[in-house]
Amino acid sequence: MVRDGYFYGAGCLLAAIVIAWLAAWPYGVPVLLLGVFFLWFFRDPERQIPTLPGAIVAPGDGKVTDVFLVTSGATTRNRISIFLSVFDVHVNRSPIAGVIRDVRYQRGKFLNAMQSNSAEENEQNIVTVESEGRTVIFKQIAGLIARRIVFKFKVGDHVACGERVGLIKFGSRVDVLIDRDAEIRVKRGDRVKGGSSVLAVSPVTPPAVQPVHAGTAGEREAH
Repeated sequence: MVRDGYFYGAGCLLAAIVIAWLAAWPYGVPVLLLGVFFLWFFRDPERQIPTLPGAIVAPGDGKVTDVFLVTSGATTRNRISIFLSVFDVHVNRSPIAGVIRDVRYQRGKFLNAMQSNSAEENEQNIVTVESEGRTVIFKQIAGLIARRIVFKFKVGDHVACGERVGLIKFGSRVDVLIDRDAEIRVKRGDRVKGGSSVLAVSPVTPPAVQPVHAGTAGEREAH
């Protein structure tokens, strides 16, 4: 469980006790149930990380709402959008293994994360991860009631594929932007799990084969 869950849960428990003491115990039950919800909401289950070469995994749990091409400047990428409801796990994970090249926090609105314009207008954290010459960008996007985005790493840090990197509190959205030559493995309406569901597979360049030298006649005789 994420540490925040204990703080919220303990706060609700204390409030329920105070309410029950000042009024009557039935009045404290709704607050106690709210505390139970917080403990459940901040759950952080273990996930089986895929070992498929070139795999790009989902950075969060939720429903795929869009899969389409977007153009920024001279670059066109696939964008996969995932909506996280309040009932989904909100721990975020890195979609690939690599080095964090950029982290940019963008202030903005708190529109419904299901709306397409929320990807540009909402408050969000934009992270760029580079691996073997390939770049994957993922966004932690605040939603209608999400008011805090947590990201634990900084530029230059190394992350593993599926490693926990942060959290978005309550309903929100994550977008993943990948090279257009990647093979997309999901479609609109699919349910995915952070760290374990493969969104796409990038082409993998095989390692260069080193030439074998026969050696000189003297070297062969020495052996």
